[in-house]
Amino acid sequence: MISLLYRAADRIRRRRYPNDHERIGEGLVHRYLRGRGCTVVARNYRPPSGSGEIDLVAWEGERLAFIEVKTRATEEFGSPDSAVDREKRTRLIWAAMEYARRAGVPWGKNPLRYHQCVTQS
Repeated sequence: MISLLYRAADRIRRRRYPNDHERIGEGLVHRYLRGRGCTVVARNYRPPSGSGEIDLVAWEGERLAFIEVKTRATEEFGSPDSAVDREKRTRLIWAAMEYARRAGVPWGKNPLRYHQCVTQS
């Protein structure tokens, strides 16, 4: 039953936002993670400083995972995985540290993970 609702929501989202590939890609990755037993605790987290944004934050068992989603319709502007450069990674790490601090998760003690998910719509 729940999968039927997810499929209906995807169809509505695709009709409502036909050119918003980022939103569609994040929705697909969010559902994929939930299907694999992850608990998504934040979407589009932006620290108060405004530096960086984390697309998804999820718990994978005992690990806190920070997920960056890149979606492209075509490779006209490059592949999605090449869109995250050193500066973007630095901002993501800063935002992840800020999220962990605000959530009360010790940065050095708990295993943390970073994932980059690439989708093509």
